[in-house]
Amino acid sequence: MTDYLDPTKEIFAKFREMDRPGPIHMLNLVKFRERAAYPDGRDVSGADAYKSYARESGPVFRGLGGRQVWIGKPELMLIGPQDSEQWDIAFIAEYPSVQAFVAMLRDPVYREAVKHRQAAVEDSRLLRLQPAAAGKEFGEVD
Repeated sequence: MTDYLDPTKEIFAKFREMDRPGPIHMLNLVKFRERAAYPDGRDVSGADAYKSYARESGPVFRGLGGRQVWIGKPELMLIGPQDSEQWDIAFIAEYPSVQAFVAMLRDPVYREAVKHRQAAVEDSRLLRLQPAAAGKEFGEVD
């Protein structure tokens, strides 16, 4: 199984090239390690390490105009792989622009906080979305 923790340079370059006016939504699917993998060997759960990441990076995220749009705890994979894609948390984060997301990644406080994410996360998915108004029917976008 391939674990996905960070974007490749090629995908990140494509992300930056897709600059358009307006906000972006980022769907996050995250699976925690049972025990965090800190280089210094500290013994905390992956969930607790991720809480440290959220606590330390949150002010940067909010300071750039970010907000959490939705959060949920996955309960059952109804359609999809039953053994390889089990998530501990799912959420959508909104950024006012592509530039705000890039600025967050470059911020020194965020860069220090990301060590907790690296220690906490076993696997993840991050899907960029263009926000749209929901239609009247399933799958319909106004």
